[in-house]
Amino acid sequence: MPFVRTELVVLCVADGQLQVLLSRRKEQPHAGLLGLPGGVLRIDLDASLEAAAQRVAMERLGRELPNLSQVCSVGGADRDPRAAWALSVVYRSLVQPELAVTPGKRVMALEWVPVDEALSANDLAFDHAALIQQAMAQTRDQVSALEYPSGWVPEPFTLPELQAFSEAVLGKKLDKVTFRRRMEAMGQIEALDGEMRVGAAHRPAKLYRFLPHPPTLG
Repeated sequence: MPFVRTELVVLCVADGQLQVLLSRRKEQPHAGLLGLPGGVLRIDLDASLEAAAQRVAMERLGRELPNLSQVCSVGGADRDPRAAWALSVVYRSLVQPELAVTPGKRVMALEWVPVDEALSANDLAFDHAALIQQAMAQTRDQVSALEYPSGWVPEPFTLPELQAFSEAVLGKKLDKVTFRRRMEAMGQIEALDGEMRVGAAHRPAKLYRFLPHPPTLG
């Protein structure tokens, strides 16, 4: 039977960059290196894969995670020296940087690291750089389509703030007029009546919030 784990890619936008939460490993293999928080699937404890991911989050980060979605599953004979064949189910969580986390079992420390810096480090544990790359690509595809998971973007926001958030995720500049036109056409935000924020140029800007998502029909 394969050695089955769940790995957590927790992403936020802070200091104008997309960042990933990494765990400094306390035990071998790769003791002292940074890697993704993760843990072994427990059939005696986990009713589902998502339940396993939330249990691992509690054990490693001291809390459950919002916006949890499955990124991919990866497996192979050379992924983990502890087993002849290892399978990882990778989950992604998109959070705000103020998320309170506490280093838990087998974790020396937790660190927010810019995604580009993490991917260029070349010394992450296991194959975690490739897993981060997949989660980042999925996230960028989502934001390119102007899809923002509930609770990820601080509300209320101005359109320039939402554009800056999007640029931080995508790692590139966006045309202001095109961005505004696309957001207004999608009909997923609403202006807050009479509420304004003074920007850097001391010009008041409208405040917006996301409209509630309509219920999914079953």
